[in-house]
Amino acid sequence: MPRKRVAVLISGRGSNMTALIAAAKAADYPAEIAIVISNRPDAAGLKHAGSAGIATATVDHTAFNEDREAFERALHGELQSHQVDIVCLAGFMRLLTPWFVQQWAGRMLNIHPALLPSFKGLHTHEAALRAGVKIHGATVHFVIPEMDSGPIVAQVAVPVLDTDTPDTLASRVLMAEHRLYPLALRLVAEDRTRIVDGRCHIVGAATAEEALLVPEG
Repeated sequence: MPRKRVAVLISGRGSNMTALIAAAKAADYPAEIAIVISNRPDAAGLKHAGSAGIATATVDHTAFNEDREAFERALHGELQSHQVDIVCLAGFMRLLTPWFVQQWAGRMLNIHPALLPSFKGLHTHEAALRAGVKIHGATVHFVIPEMDSGPIVAQVAVPVLDTDTPDTLASRVLMAEHRLYPLALRLVAEDRTRIVDGRCHIVGAATAEEALLVPEG
C-alpha cells in the first residue's frame, strides 16, 4: 500500500513536526512527510524541515490583508499541488474557517496540550495548575469548525506534581506529545479510524502502546 502523503502546518519551531519527521523515517511507517508549510516566513521549523530533506513552503497570512478566505485558498492550493492526503497541525497559530475545515474533513489532525474536552484554547498548563487537577496530558483529534472539539483519536496522560510550574509541566507534556502524535497519525494513515456519532473508533488489534494511548472503540 502506498504511504500517505502528509503536510505539516507550523507557525514556529515545530517540535511536533520534528517528531513526525523522525517517525516517518521508519521503513514500516505508513506515512511520509511530503511538505512542511508555515504561515510565517521566519518559522524556525522550516529550516529544520529543509535540513531533513523535506520540501517546505510559506503562505504568509500577512500578504493577504487579513482576507482569511484568500489565505486559506492559497494554502489549500499548495496542499493540492503536493498531492497531500492528510494534514497535521503542529503549532499552527491560525484559526481555520469552516470552508477550509470542510475541504479536509476526516483528513486533518491537531495536537492539543491538554486532555480534551478540558482546558481548550491557550495557556492550558496554567489552567490545569489553577484547577488543581492531578492528571494533565495531550490529545490528538480530528479538526472540526469548533476549536479543540473534534473526535479524539488518542490521548496521553501526564501526572501533575505538587512542585510543578507551568514551564515544568509543559516540558513533560511536550515529551509525551512527541510519542502521541506519530502514533495517532499512524492510525489515520493505516485507515484504522472510523468516526461514528462524533466519536472516533479504532479498528484492528491494538499494540501495547496503542492500548495505553487510544480510547476504546
